[in-house]
Amino acid sequence: MLHIDEEISRLREKLLEMWDLVDHQLASGRDAVMNADSELADRIIKLERKVNNYDIKIDRMCENFLALYTPVAVDLRAALSLLKINTNLERIGDTAESMAHFVKKMERPFDPELIELTNMMVMYDQAIAMFRDCRVAFVQDDPKLAKEVIKLDKALNKIYRKSDVIITKYLQANPDRIPEGLAILSIIKKLERAGDQVTNMAEEIIFYREAKVVKHKRKKKKKDE
Repeated sequence: MLHIDEEISRLREKLLEMWDLVDHQLASGRDAVMNADSELADRIIKLERKVNNYDIKIDRMCENFLALYTPVAVDLRAALSLLKINTNLERIGDTAESMAHFVKKMERPFDPELIELTNMMVMYDQAIAMFRDCRVAFVQDDPKLAKEVIKLDKALNKIYRKSDVIITKYLQANPDRIPEGLAILSIIKKLERAGDQVTNMAEEIIFYREAKVVKHKRKKKKKDE
């Protein structure tokens, strides 16, 4: 294996370590939200420092790689993609931490009726599934799977678009649950954002393997719809 390939492999391995840590944050966050588990939320919040350390380390590794090897073509795309995926992973970690802070403020579990009405946990499961499928696409260098991950984001957007009306109606009937309703709305918005960040990562996999920029095409299609 050429030395430049060895360096890219090292970068990918480090990124996957971070990916698994953020996956743990997301999955634990789901349990914390569902069970109003303040102790679990604390552990998720503490993990953010470790995620940030990975972010800094991977950034430096990528910068050193670019400076030392001046890569071109596929090697350059690999380094640029790794940098951008790293940034989005860190932001998803921030999202998991933010949702954990909402759990810390909870005095009781969320009303199961509101969870069902909003499809919040369906959305959470979909976001985790997207995140994990994207990891598989990254490991296998599979742009086709990455494109399927991007399509999954539509389900999250659909739930997000309906959430305002659903929660407003619920709070009109249950004014004593206003803090809870606002917390669920915030979590749904953060899950929608996490879906966007996973989509960004999937786009970087496509860019790396096919040298195609799909971001602006996707935005134009979304606007036309």
